[in-house]
Amino acid sequence: MRSGDRLTQIARIGFAARGLVYILIGWFAIDVAANGGQLKDNQGALGTLAGTPMGQILLAVCSLGFVGYAIWRLTEAITDPENRSRDLKGKFERAGYAVSGITHLVLATAAARLALRQASAQQGSPGDKSAESWSAWALEHPGGVVLLIIVGVLFLLVAGAQALKAYKARFDELGGDVPAPAYVRWIGRCGYAARAVIFALIGWFVITAALNQDADRAGGLGEALKQLRAQEQGALVMSIVAFGLLLFGVFSLIEARYRRIRVATPDFLR
Repeated sequence: MRSGDRLTQIARIGFAARGLVYILIGWFAIDVAANGGQLKDNQGALGTLAGTPMGQILLAVCSLGFVGYAIWRLTEAITDPENRSRDLKGKFERAGYAVSGITHLVLATAAARLALRQASAQQGSPGDKSAESWSAWALEHPGGVVLLIIVGVLFLLVAGAQALKAYKARFDELGGDVPAPAYVRWIGRCGYAARAVIFALIGWFVITAALNQDADRAGGLGEALKQLRAQEQGALVMSIVAFGLLLFGVFSLIEARYRRIRVATPDFLR
């Protein structure tokens, strides 16, 4: 098997791993909305696998998949195989690919450490603590407030891009010349709409932390779900968004099977 084919297969495992994690996040959040309890983010969801039968194997497979997904996204950002840099939108998409690649490398590391039992399973939302930590680091340095505002605005732009995907529901990368079935487009729509809400809230948290110079105001996915739960009719609102995140997991599983993946193989994999 050629290196490009291997990377494509590993990237597909990455889509499947992402799907599993989002299904777990959505399921736990729906349960919390109905019964109360502790919310979980990406790393928290991975932690729940550690104590399950075959959990170490699942975590190892997830880690491998996240690495493949990260390499694919970083390769897209660097080599631009689809020639997206012709306009500002394309440049923004490439930047998004780079951020996605780095994020999935972090998830790969977390899954690998759990698989090798080098880290204890973390409950709740470790991402919230990470957001507070790097926000505090930024605020301690000159220009940190401006940096955080820029990061917050970037999150809002990502939220807008997710909302646009939900609205257009083209998903041309699925199925080649045959449009994706209507039910698949609706699954994708709901998933991307839920992600748009989450990214918008995270962006607002970061901007609020910057303007108030208070790192404790920053937060990740877990904090976003908590804010939804705290609103009037919060249990219903959080359940809707959580179900959307679960559907995004299902959509990721569909992508794992049917998405067209164009790979420009990096030199070190040839």
